[in-house]
Amino acid sequence: MLASITDWLYTYVLIIALLAVGLRFSLGASFVQLRLFREMFRGLAGGLSGTSRGLSSFQALVVSVAGRVGGGNIAGVAVAITLGGPGALFWMWLIALFGMATSLFECALAQLYKRSDGSDTYRGGPAYVMRYGLGWKVLPVIYSALLLVTIGFGFNAVQTYSVTNSIASAFDIPTWQSGVALTAVMAVILFGGIRRLAAVSQVIVPVMVMGYFLLAITILILNLSEVPAAFATIIKSAFGLEQVVGGGIAAAIMQGARRGLFSNEAGLGTVPNVAATADVKHPVSQGLVQALSVFIDTIVLCTCTALIILLSSAYQPDAINPQGVTLTQLAVAEQIGGWGESLVSIFLVLFATTTIAYNCYLGENSITYFEKRPTWAVPAFRVSVLVMIAWASVQDLGTVFSFSDLTMALLAITNLLALWYLTPLCFRLLKDFEAQLREGKMPVFRRSSLPDENLDSNSWEH
Repeated sequence: MLASITDWLYTYVLIIALLAVGLRFSLGASFVQLRLFREMFRGLAGGLSGTSRGLSSFQALVVSVAGRVGGGNIAGVAVAITLGGPGALFWMWLIALFGMATSLFECALAQLYKRSDGSDTYRGGPAYVMRYGLGWKVLPVIYSALLLVTIGFGFNAVQTYSVTNSIASAFDIPTWQSGVALTAVMAVILFGGIRRLAAVSQVIVPVMVMGYFLLAITILILNLSEVPAAFATIIKSAFGLEQVVGGGIAAAIMQGARRGLFSNEAGLGTVPNVAATADVKHPVSQGLVQALSVFIDTIVLCTCTALIILLSSAYQPDAINPQGVTLTQLAVAEQIGGWGESLVSIFLVLFATTTIAYNCYLGENSITYFEKRPTWAVPAFRVSVLVMIAWASVQDLGTVFSFSDLTMALLAITNLLALWYLTPLCFRLLKDFEAQLREGKMPVFRRSSLPDENLDSNSWEH
């Protein structure tokens, strides 16, 4: 029944909502995600160090990439291809293209309505946007509860499952043992807060992203003559022109949407929680930077994984294929030798470690939204996450993915509803930003650019 409900939500509600919001943002802003692509890199000029009031733009980017780049890029893509065929990647691309615009604006709104947490950082995200931007009372609470369950538990279970099974396949270490080790490592990171996560991420994330990218490039060069055929297979499968295991074009679309949303999180409302912590001059500046992380995650890294799989004989359309990350590992091992399986496992450990830490920060952010909360709430959440990590290491793939897919769908629908209502405000923010660009200025937010009813006395605190 759980799977049936989830399938219905993705088929008839979530895919339509994602495309509707993404199309509205893309068309209404004249495909800003393409027009201002170069500007995304300019927004990283804030450097590596945060300010006394928040993270730098670059730190917020690497933390969000740490969250987006994880099991979804290595294991999730393999699952999408196994269940939906190669064409699932095309629909992941499409979701990402529109998702770049969605991520831009949802992160800009998070910046606009962020609040000081009383210490040296900011807090923000969809719950704050719903409360202070729309005046809603109930949905912010529902969103925060869904965020806690989806990210803190569901997503962490998926990451843990992927890591422990990868280690078991590559190094023949029982999943419960690697689960215990992962739990110990995460305990050290979790109790260090957002600044420790940022410090770890800005070192690990560039290394792991470039390392995995170089691995993929090496494999593509070794199989250069077969790359065009692999892309052709993706396109044909996307439109049902080739046999697809599990239901043809419908399976490709459904799996592409699910794994695309799980991987890049655009429209889910998770990344805005991190985007709000950056100390920048204009909300749209950070929105553009976060749109870049969607591009890195899906267009670059997910494509790398898909091509690695399709250029090998590990994937057979008419056969029962290895599940999850094991398929990716076998594909790499076929290309560069047996040590390739171990290499993928190491990458996955790095990806998943930073992702789990990022997920836990989001869970904590959902708790801190509630002003009246016991002092033990956040420590108790951290301990419960550690228990979840240990539990997920010995679970099966179906249980883990079904749970996270359902809660993720509900979370996204709630966030997309708020974005739809605030679309006109998003376009006003972008208009102000681009007007200053045309004047040759470094854009700085001007309260006068927005109507008074869209702001309260604490909006855009500095």
